[in-house]
Amino acid sequence: MKLTFIGNGNMAKALIEGLVSNYDIEVLGRNEKTLQTLKNKLPKITTKVIGKSEDITGKNIVLCVKPYSLPDLAPKLSGEADTIFSVLAGTSIDSIRAQIKSKKYIRTMPNLGASFLKSMTTITGDEELKETALEIFNNIGTALWLSTENELDIATGVAGSGPAYLALIAESLADGAVNQGLKREDSQILVQGLFDGFAALIANENPALIKDGVMSPGGTTAAGYAALERCNVRHGMMEAISDAYSKAKELKLKN
Repeated sequence: MKLTFIGNGNMAKALIEGLVSNYDIEVLGRNEKTLQTLKNKLPKITTKVIGKSEDITGKNIVLCVKPYSLPDLAPKLSGEADTIFSVLAGTSIDSIRAQIKSKKYIRTMPNLGASFLKSMTTITGDEELKETALEIFNNIGTALWLSTENELDIATGVAGSGPAYLALIAESLADGAVNQGLKREDSQILVQGLFDGFAALIANENPALIKDGVMSPGGTTAAGYAALERCNVRHGMMEAISDAYSKAKELKLKN
């Protein structure tokens, strides 16, 4: 199966790196230099600077550009694609359908873990493409089909934006250890090992049970956990998801 990527930013690069072993990949972009850099890194792909008019007839397009650039891009795409796989946050299928012709449409929200085959990807769209979409995006990690676009917008705050939130937690844990006297390099190694092990834990256990299993009465974990509650960390994380969802809805109205 051939996939034609339109866009070669960070997300596109992560997806391409994850999919290049299993798919024939073509990349269309605006900058010849950045395309050549990508080609040098991944010789199996083909690249092309997007022209004033690009025929997308029969192609499987992975639309991976910034949402605000879609109105400028769409007029350059002529013909009717076979499938559009959109990675545009907050951009509805109806909006894409009104601007780009295709037989079928899918919205998807992967994350940067794709380049390590560890993306948590949410998908929705035409039901007849469900299995194909899941097959593609399961190649870069774990894919989850959602029933509606609204559910995907909610999930974007977790799976799409989540790496940024977890990066903040990781950085904070390391900074806390350094603040207490541990060397920075050792702190980083500790946090990396923590996250690596936690991935296996969370895949097999409920978060509440993990917490209860670690927290001994009157122990160090209980003391630290009480500090997190005093600082409203739980509420802050819930608010982050709420605000991310609100922004996704706001973007959808604009697009």
